[in-house]
Amino acid sequence: MSSTPNVAVIGLGIMGLPMATNLVEADYPVTGYNRSQGPIDKLVAAGGTAATSVADAVADADVIITMVPDSPDVAAVARGTEDQAGLIGSAKSGAIWVDCSTIRPDVAREVAEEARAAGLRPMDGPVSGGEAGAIEGTLSIMVGGDADDLEAVRPVLETVGSTVVLVGPSGSGQTVKAANQLIVAGTIELVAEALVFLEAYDVDTTAAVEVLAGGLAGNRILDRKAASMIKREFQPGFRIDLHHKDMGIVLDSARAAGVAIPLGSQTAQLVQDLRNLGHGSLDHSALLLLVEQLSGRGSNTTTGGAR
Repeated sequence: MSSTPNVAVIGLGIMGLPMATNLVEADYPVTGYNRSQGPIDKLVAAGGTAATSVADAVADADVIITMVPDSPDVAAVARGTEDQAGLIGSAKSGAIWVDCSTIRPDVAREVAEEARAAGLRPMDGPVSGGEAGAIEGTLSIMVGGDADDLEAVRPVLETVGSTVVLVGPSGSGQTVKAANQLIVAGTIELVAEALVFLEAYDVDTTAAVEVLAGGLAGNRILDRKAASMIKREFQPGFRIDLHHKDMGIVLDSARAAGVAIPLGSQTAQLVQDLRNLGHGSLDHSALLLLVEQLSGRGSNTTTGGAR
């Protein structure tokens, strides 16, 4: 691979667009494709190149990054549809494909096998860190695939992430991401419960978060989400709809392995309940709204309301 590879980014949403923009700012030639035109225009304004299709985006790419919502979306991008050729049949032999989406581990393994048979070098590389991490270029990337392929693409991935770790063969990255989503959802729920509990006793919640964050209870959710939760601002960095999808992956994967996740199962139900109440478009920190409702306390949501 050349020292400055051509990069294609497919999926320019909340996560994909800032990742692509960071690559442009690091002087990588970046071609982007998205189903809607607006994000493509933003990438072009930042210095990237527009593609008219998946096939167009990957034609000259040395590295392909996909960031799309769910397993069927990855399968469609990889294999193509009736209307559009997929990346497996359109990318040049030897291109490295890193799927940064969060999908089922079994689907990740299936598409990786198909891509490898076509001469590509596939990896699953789901990310953690949310929109803020994507903007800051500090994502944690959990990689499933070949060690040599990872070393070849590491400079590209370290442009968008500060922690890039090989966790096993194809599909392993998605398994670790499922564990990540289990921990994140459970932690958000406990932070939400703690905040409503503190408010019930008229404690200064901002001061309480400061001291809690400095002790054993300290965690990234307190650091990144507590202030907006206190203000009832739930502008989505990661939507409840997507976390609901991810918790389904967790439940299915745990069931397949015979692993008990009693707290995870309860948290998954709470995420579903909040979604059923019409809050699927809110940030996952909006679990606080459900805790409020269950506690019989009023909501003061100020931004990011259900749409």
